[in-house]
Amino acid sequence: MKLPASFVVSRLKALFVPGVAALLAGCAGVGLMDRPVEVRILAINDFHGNLEPPAGGVRIPDPDRPGASITIPSGGAARLASAIAERSAGSSNTVMVAAGDLIGASPLLSSMFQDEPTIESLSQMGLALSAVGNHEFDEGLEELRRMQNGGCHPRVGCRGPAVFKGAGFRYLAASTIDDATGRTVFPSHEIREFGGVKVAFIGLTLRGTPSLLAPSSRAGLTFLDEAESVNREVSQLKTQGVEAFVVLIHEGGFNSAGDDKCEGLSGPITEIIPKLDKAVDVIISGHTHRSYVCRIDGRLLTSASQYGTMFTDMSLTLDRRSRDIVRSDAQNVIVRTDLFAEDPLQRDLIGAYKRLAAPLMERSVGRLTGPLSYARDPAGESDLGSVIADAMREAAVSATGQPFDVAFMNPGGIRGDLSKSGDVTFADLFAVQPFGNSLTALTLTGSEIEAVLRQQFRTDGMKILHVSDGFSYRWRRQADGSGALVSGSVRVNGAPLNPERAYRVVTNNFVASGGDGFTAFSVGRDVTPVGGDVEALETYLGAHSPVSAPARGRVVLESGFDAR
Repeated sequence: MKLPASFVVSRLKALFVPGVAALLAGCAGVGLMDRPVEVRILAINDFHGNLEPPAGGVRIPDPDRPGASITIPSGGAARLASAIAERSAGSSNTVMVAAGDLIGASPLLSSMFQDEPTIESLSQMGLALSAVGNHEFDEGLEELRRMQNGGCHPRVGCRGPAVFKGAGFRYLAASTIDDATGRTVFPSHEIREFGGVKVAFIGLTLRGTPSLLAPSSRAGLTFLDEAESVNREVSQLKTQGVEAFVVLIHEGGFNSAGDDKCEGLSGPITEIIPKLDKAVDVIISGHTHRSYVCRIDGRLLTSASQYGTMFTDMSLTLDRRSRDIVRSDAQNVIVRTDLFAEDPLQRDLIGAYKRLAAPLMERSVGRLTGPLSYARDPAGESDLGSVIADAMREAAVSATGQPFDVAFMNPGGIRGDLSKSGDVTFADLFAVQPFGNSLTALTLTGSEIEAVLRQQFRTDGMKILHVSDGFSYRWRRQADGSGALVSGSVRVNGAPLNPERAYRVVTNNFVASGGDGFTAFSVGRDVTPVGGDVEALETYLGAHSPVSAPARGRVVLESGFDAR
């Protein structure tokens, strides 16, 4: 009997096609394993709530004038979002990450809403993972958990255009322990899978974070060694078959201004990297606000400056068989305002907050005869620092009705210049002093004040305090790179400092509680709050306008050593 042709064909398919398909599938599988996986990582650090382009942009070497530099206007969340979207287009294996300090020390537009706009903006542009930085803890752990999880602020409530939903990205904190539980305050790592290959992202902040926080903000927290924390995670993750590791660390190095390479790179990150497990392939760093892309100890190291003016565009090649990173390259991209358009969704989000903030931000608080710069001279003195110290002292006198001998302002508490003459707005002041610190009055003896002054001089970087009018001293360089107070040089209103006499002093609450390493303030007596730092500067400008730069000479360097 002759079978129908259709039956013969169907039987042949049943007999032979599965075998052929299996053979072809096997060949395809071999080919797939030999095919590498390409991954793109887009990274930022030290955004600090700069939703709008920061003043100054990015300074780079001038190609036409050796030794000179040029400024490129750049940054702003709306243009950063466009740049990220442009670099992400066409790739399914792209992830945006950050190395901490996304919030804190923020311009008024973000900080007056407790940095909720920044969290919303970064979530909207696709940020996936971020290490915690020291500024993430400025207001303590519970407020940081609110940033992650959402909800209204416990004191001021919901002030934004909508109820705050929390971050759309995940904070990582491999080295920060909640003493109450013994566990990390956020996950130590997150694993992302690309083309079947697992990549572990480990996030953490610098071990020295407590010295950068007020005691109330660091209470109940322990910050562990960076390298030990990373290596602990790597060891555990290797048992799960992970071989590719990227570290997001809020610690960095120092290089020449505008130099994107690591020639002469110094600082803590250069000491941490050699201690890391050799399985760590890539380190994305921050904290020092520098720009660099280079290799240390065979690993790729990057940092993308500050304030969203740059991002790092990194490409990784993963091997499917070894499950490891076999190639890594990166470049820093300037978010030029003349090259990237504003993302419409970001523009709408920022606009909604600006409309709510406008009445406070735009009100005039005083006038200047010329710019007040925070550029410090070799002794560590600056025009703006001196004015702020004068404002603090005057605020303390006004609040208490008592005389005050000196005000001390820490250099890290000033974040920029009052860069133009004429009217000054409240937003201008907040950009200079964005921490929302309160002022603390206390009593110290002359010998205790000398102890404070000696704590300025450090081999790991000077912390020269700004002082108010009527207080002066001299210092000189030491052979070890630190400094020393010149004996008998301290003067208070023209008279020598008396070691036994009690003096009334004012500083901010951060310094008064031992911040920036000024633990000598902790012995102060008769401690009294005397208002807010920004409010003090606002009142001073209003009372003395137009304000001019004061005369120099409060702090004098006898050697020529540069305290900057």
